This record gives sequence, C-alpha cells and structure tokens, in this order.
Amino acid sequence: MKKILLALILLYPSAAWCADAAWVQATAGGYEARLVTGAAICPVLHTDKADSPMSVRAAAGAEFPMVCSASIPVGTRTANIAGTRLPVPVTRPQRILVLGDTGCRLKGAVLQACNDPARWPFPQVAAAAASLKPDLVIHLGDYLYRESACPVGNQGCAGSPWGDNWTTWQADFFTPAAPLLAAAPIVLVRGNHEDCKRAGPGWTRLQGPAGYDPAAPCAVHQPLYTVVLDGLTLAVLDDAVSEETELDRDTARTYADEISGLAKLPAPVWFVHHRPTWAATDGPLGIPIGGNLSLIEASQIAEAHGEPPVPHSVELMLSGHIHTLESINYTHDVPPQIVAGNGGDNLNVTPRNLHGAQFLGHSGVTVADGLSVSGFGFLLMTRASDGWIIDLYDPAAKPKGQCHFTAPQNGKRGRLDCPGVKY
Repeated sequence: MKKILLALILLYPSAAWCADAAWVQATAGGYEARLVTGAAICPVLHTDKADSPMSVRAAAGAEFPMVCSASIPVGTRTANIAGTRLPVPVTRPQRILVLGDTGCRLKGAVLQACNDPARWPFPQVAAAAASLKPDLVIHLGDYLYRESACPVGNQGCAGSPWGDNWTTWQADFFTPAAPLLAAAPIVLVRGNHEDCKRAGPGWTRLQGPAGYDPAAPCAVHQPLYTVVLDGLTLAVLDDAVSEETELDRDTARTYADEISGLAKLPAPVWFVHHRPTWAATDGPLGIPIGGNLSLIEASQIAEAHGEPPVPHSVELMLSGHIHTLESINYTHDVPPQIVAGNGGDNLNVTPRNLHGAQFLGHSGVTVADGLSVSGFGFLLMTRASDGWIIDLYDPAAKPKGQCHFTAPQNGKRGRLDCPGVKY
C-alpha cells in the first residue's frame, strides 16, 4: 500500500497537497480571503454580510495547487470557509504585531538546522505571537530561504524541501505560521528573497497584493499600495530588488515618485518596506555600517525638489532585512526606524550602540541615538494616548523589554525610546 501511495504522489503531485492554507491579507484593494487548495473548484466564502463564491486567483500548476480569493466586505464581523473560521479586519487596531525574515536558510554551504527549534524558532515564534491576540500582523518580508537541497546525512535539515514550490512554502511559512494566520489579518511585505530570481513567482501567486497574471507570473516591482485604517495609514513599498551597494537610478526614481506620494496620504503614515534606507550591521572594528544606495538616492531626489527625504506625513518607518531588532532616531529630517528582522533566519551580528553609524552615499542622515537587541523574537505595538507602546518578546513570548514611540508633536518628528532594554 505504501508503494502505491508513493507512486500516486510521484505521478500526481496534487495528491500530496492535502493540507489547505487559508488566511486574510491586506491587498491593494482592501482585504481578501485567500485559500490554497487541492480541490477542483473554489469554495464559498461565508460572512455575516453575504455568501460569496471564491474565484480562482491562480490555477493549479506543476509546482503549486490552486489559489482562490474573495474580497472581505467592509464591516464584516464573521467569516469562514467550509466551517473554518477566518480572522476579520479590525477598523482601528489596538495591537499590531510585527515580525520579519522568518524562513530557514538552506543555500549552498549555509545550512540552518531547520529541525532544531533553537536554531530555527519560527514555529514557536508564530504560536507565541498568536497567543497575544493581535488585531493585525505585519510581516516585513523574506518568507522562503530554502534554496538548496539539504545534504545527505545532515540531520539538522534532513527531510527539508527546497525551491520555489508549494511544499517548500508550506514548510518555511504556511505550516508554522498557521496559528498566526488564524489569529489576525496580515500585511505581507515583499522581501528580497521574493524577487523574481528566487521565490518571486511563488510570492506573486500566493501573496502578491495585486491580481495574478499567469502570462507574467512575476513582476519585478509591484506598485506601492496603502492599507487605510482608522487613525493610521500603512504605505507598503516593494523594494525587493534594491541592492544595498548597487545604485540603480531608474529604480531610485521609481521609489522617489512613490515615496513623495506619501505626502498626499492622511497622516499618520507608517512607511512599511523590507530593506531599510538607513540601518546598520557590524562593520570593521565594530563600527556600525549600512544604508541602501537606491533608497538613499530616492531621498536625495526628493531633497533636490525641495521636499523632505521622507514626507512629514510619515511618522514611523518599519523594515526587516537585517536579522536583528533595531530602534533608531536620526539627526536629519527623517522619521524614526524600527528594524524587526529577527523572526527565524540566521541572526546578524549588529553593534549594540548604533550611534556613529556610517551610511553609504551622501544623504546627510546620521544616527542621533539607536540600539540593537540580540536574539530571535518579535514585537507587539499597542496604541497609547501619545503614540505606541512597543513590547519586545523572545520566541516563547517572554518579555525582553519595552520601547515607546512618541508621535510627532509641534512640527517635530516622532521619537523612539527604549529605557531599560538590555542589548
């Protein structure tokens, strides 16, 4: 019997797609329920507003099963697919959970122990984060890191799938993230691991914020889109192809146009993107270094037109990419930066004190004060009267410290403070 089942799976890969994944994500047009299924037809989305047949977002192919989608009506209070409850959007979220860079790295000689919870804690991170009952989740990108096969005999990653296919997407994201996807709607930022040379086709099919076109299965750049909440606007930029040390002037102009448009959005705005413009890793002699040349060029284009590097409508910047947690205030006219890239992939070594960071280019931006906090984890932002309280957690949801974001006042930029946080 086992041989027969194995033969069926080899002949008909969809036979292995027995576990559906369902979630609610923010898109360019509102919120959508999405479903990955091995079924022949899309089911019905049931809400207290109406029953809506889900449509085929992407037909099944050689590497992926069918993806279905349906819009969540504004004001929906309950939603389910075939009895499976879905989280529904909260108009004015009080608790926003932020994490990023969650996949397990398998690439060439760099082999993370995906089977060891201490080395790859994302399953624990997702379950612990879900237990805090957030109203909204923001994932800052980089979901799929398993790009190479696990070598024979390596027990740390034995049995791991690899490549841009549904089995790997399940292993690296959808299966471990299931508790979190069931807890709250999610904003899914595109990371550099989801560019078209890596897992971009899978990301576009599964998680892209716009419609899926099988004739163009991976767009190099997705236009900036917004998630409009009561009292807050999230502006989500796709900077997947913006290499830190390689200036692409065409890309920089695209970013400059999209970022300048944030000035027209209702404040306050959070600028949400994967690669931070000004953040740091460990450089020679322990000096913090960093910066992204194309994003810095975009800021200089703005200043050349008499505009601030980042519009004043933006009160806070959220990014991942650097595998640590950083809180940064700047001397120049830019908003504070949070980096939350410590969700599961191999951690980066970053200086504890980020003051004096040396950034690429000539933007004039320097760090007034900033710190990095070591270890895996995530953060929860809770609305306060003057801004947001930011609780830092380890993978088991044990508190690691607390920061406070004070919103802009009297024309001055906001500020991040982390009193008592241990580096």
